[in-house]
Amino acid sequence: MKITGIETFILRAPLEEPFAYSQWRFTHRETTLVEVRTSEGITGWGEAYSASAPVAAAIDRFLGPLIMGRDPRDVEDLWQFLYARGLDYGPKGTLVAALSALDIAFWDIKSKAAGVPLYRLLGGAKSHSVPCYATGFYFSESEPLEHRFAREAQTYASEGFTAMKVKVGLGVERDAGLVELVRRTIGPQIGLMIDANHAYGPVDAVALGRRVEHLDITWFEEPVSPLDPEGYLQVKQKIAIPLAGGECEFTRFGFEPWLRKRAIDYAQPDLCACGGITEGMKIATLASLHQIHVTPHAWGSAVGQAAALHFYAARPKHPGTLTAERKLIECDRSENPFRTRIVENPIRLERGSWLLPEEPGLGLRIDRAEVERFRSAP
Repeated sequence: MKITGIETFILRAPLEEPFAYSQWRFTHRETTLVEVRTSEGITGWGEAYSASAPVAAAIDRFLGPLIMGRDPRDVEDLWQFLYARGLDYGPKGTLVAALSALDIAFWDIKSKAAGVPLYRLLGGAKSHSVPCYATGFYFSESEPLEHRFAREAQTYASEGFTAMKVKVGLGVERDAGLVELVRRTIGPQIGLMIDANHAYGPVDAVALGRRVEHLDITWFEEPVSPLDPEGYLQVKQKIAIPLAGGECEFTRFGFEPWLRKRAIDYAQPDLCACGGITEGMKIATLASLHQIHVTPHAWGSAVGQAAALHFYAARPKHPGTLTAERKLIECDRSENPFRTRIVENPIRLERGSWLLPEEPGLGLRIDRAEVERFRSAP
């Protein structure tokens, strides 16, 4: 089997209602997909979590031409080759995101050729579903946030979610009030996380943590800058809430010092950015050495969501106990037509759990007409 064609697709869609988190305001959703075609007629799809035009150019003009004629099933060899070729120019960022998209497509092809779902090829036990936590509670100007957050919390609870994640970053007092509101709304039995998207320095992150510690917070995500592991350690020393982070980190080489220092309790690599499935499994192996749970960041299209789900079902785990591991994977509930519109068979969500695809590969049938409808010029 040989690679005969590689094509990128920049997708863009306006939002019915713009929303924001602590760093940015969104009026559109955008992502980059890649299709890898082969001499056997098997096609693989991948996604990059990065700025679309640069990552598409990296695939089209740099990485893609290097691997024409190669066997896409040689995933480890291809990863090493492409990473080494780009190492001098970008050990993190755009080039690694481009490599991630290609790697996911390679695994899609390899598992389709083997006739099994990707998580089974990766060594995961046959399973039916994985429980999720709902990601939502973004900032909007259409109504008071107190009304919006209470309504969202009630909705997610009624849909069967056993955990949900609230955005913070509006100031310690406002954040604390909103988190308290959500906890009152959902009661004590549903898990609750908070996510600052690195809005704070250590002093304010500690202040917020202390204000909400009594609310049984599962984790505090990205409390401070992703460039500051020492800041994470400073926060960890002063609050009793576990810390999560890693969506802005790349490859095992980037994650290793965070894991070794135990700066985070939950590692959150994004498979569409960190180096793909191949590198995600290595990051999870490293995390298992330090008793750190890995639960991937997943904010993209159906392609990225499927990659995260297959990875999570098969990832290496830390040593177990007699009590079952509580698995939770991200389920973004913000507006995103790319999760449902570009595939004929969207991943099914039932009572707060993703159902694992049963078809070979990622288990997705891409709707090419919809992909073209959302396609934008680079």
